[in-house]
Amino acid sequence: MSKIIKTGVCSYGMSGQIFHAPFLHVNPGFEFTAVVERSKHLAQQRYPNVKVYTSVEDMLADKELELIVVNTPNYTHFDYVKAALEAGKNVIVEKPFTVHAKEGEILAALAAEKGLLLSVYHNRRYDSDYKVVKKVLNSGHLGDVLEAEIHYDRFKEELSYKKHKEAGGPGTGSLYDLGSHLIDQALTLFGMPKSVWADIRIIRKDSVVDDYFELVLYYDNLRARVKCNYMVREALPAYQLHGRKGSFIKTKSDIQEAQLQRGLFPDSPDWGAEAPHEWGLLHTEIDGKVVKEFIPGGHGNYMDYYQGIYEALVNKAANPVPPQDAIKVIRVIEAAFESSKEGKVVNL
Repeated sequence: MSKIIKTGVCSYGMSGQIFHAPFLHVNPGFEFTAVVERSKHLAQQRYPNVKVYTSVEDMLADKELELIVVNTPNYTHFDYVKAALEAGKNVIVEKPFTVHAKEGEILAALAAEKGLLLSVYHNRRYDSDYKVVKKVLNSGHLGDVLEAEIHYDRFKEELSYKKHKEAGGPGTGSLYDLGSHLIDQALTLFGMPKSVWADIRIIRKDSVVDDYFELVLYYDNLRARVKCNYMVREALPAYQLHGRKGSFIKTKSDIQEAQLQRGLFPDSPDWGAEAPHEWGLLHTEIDGKVVKEFIPGGHGNYMDYYQGIYEALVNKAANPVPPQDAIKVIRVIEAAFESSKEGKVVNL
């Protein structure tokens, strides 16, 4: 790789430390050049050469930066992405893209007008569990899928130490936080639904943001449910697909986040490898023979997203997650809140 893309990261909290800096550091096509840290200088402890700015505005004025990662609280995404694009920078923005779909449309139009790359970090497309689900679905072994469930459950009554996630206000709560992952996966597997029904609630004792949701996405012959519950001690399988020929059942098993939290870099041996006890169960009929077997999970790798960004910037390849995809996710979220509030199915 001859070209190196100098990159600035807007925050060095968990997202910056875990999901962005390690990949920028390891991929030879990128340089982790700058970061915003208002008081602590944690980034320099691991990456001594990184420049530290005390504000996003100061970092955006750095002319050598070509790419900016906006990984700040959800409600700030619109303003910071807009400022980065206006400063002539290509942008990766964390999910959820924006609080409102209209904001996403404005940003997508601005990026197109300026000829800049705008991409949304829907990294769960690169989880090992999701990748094998997609592989099985594309194989046709299930036949026409009639019912699907995708779960992201936790057992955690205490509030997050990330106060901006628990304070309430625009873009907070489990549907924006975890639901954006599940909805993106559902839309990538099955396309945009015709309508949505939702039940969104607060179930933890001291919470002021939603921590439970169930959405039903309506297609012609398919019903896809996406669910999250913060009070699940014994979780059900994260993926359940049932078709005319068979079923596929799969746990949520991607280990990349755990590896990153242990301080491993994404070029470590056996990166993202699933353990055999996490493999998914396929029960179907192939060539007239009933088959019931476990399907190897393979490897997850968020580096595939960053490599896709490199190819898009340098070789004009397709954007790995274009803003139009992420706008659809926000449209579903907005419709879900309307459905839960009004107690009705909302057409999309």
